[in-house]
Amino acid sequence: MEQAMLSIRDLDFHYGEIHALDKISLDVFKGEIVAIIGSNGAGKTTLLRTTSGLLGKNTGGTITFQGQQIENLSPHKIAGLKLNQVLEGRLVFPLLTVLENLMMGAYLTKDKKLIQDRLDYCFSLFPRLLEREKQNAGTLSGGEQQMVAVARALMTGPELLMLDEPSMGLAPLVIKDIFTTIEKINKDGVTILLVEQNANAALKIANRAYVLEIGKIVKEGPASELANDDSIRKTYLGIS
Repeated sequence: MEQAMLSIRDLDFHYGEIHALDKISLDVFKGEIVAIIGSNGAGKTTLLRTTSGLLGKNTGGTITFQGQQIENLSPHKIAGLKLNQVLEGRLVFPLLTVLENLMMGAYLTKDKKLIQDRLDYCFSLFPRLLEREKQNAGTLSGGEQQMVAVARALMTGPELLMLDEPSMGLAPLVIKDIFTTIEKINKDGVTILLVEQNANAALKIANRAYVLEIGKIVKEGPASELANDDSIRKTYLGIS
């Protein structure tokens, strides 16, 4: 049986008295797009941040990436293993140029040719960023800032890329472009774990999906099946 690239087992996390993640178990296999859908406060962001080490030690369970347990590693060590995250809200460096933002993603890479190859790839994905490479990231539109955030993560050379709400606050046309780009990145060899409130868009591009409610996974399966599930259509897709 194929080993999962990312395997989470019985993951628990508490914010004080709040039980934010309750015995979460999920798998992501190489080459997949896996979506996690759920309403606000379900624990989606907490799940990604716990996985990438940003919330410190979890209160129970294991996280294994490429066969190595990572739940006690610091964020920069996890990033160094090629497990990288695009944070919710984009969080670009506003006073740095587009190019400087992208180069921040290459801080662990010493090979200059590799850095240039990744930069060329990012500019081929997002030609608008090449046009604005000398512009401060804080002056860009929301959609352009999201492009910077994704491209900066790609500069690390990720094998698994976690995306937290990439469509948040963006216009419908921009959202369509972002999801098309996510599919392209996946076809180019990057495995994707996608947290997204826009369940409709997420389920269209995902292979499999998990539904998170109040810190628990309540449903999982092929994305196409979940998209046709009556309760999910009603709750998350706005289709009665």
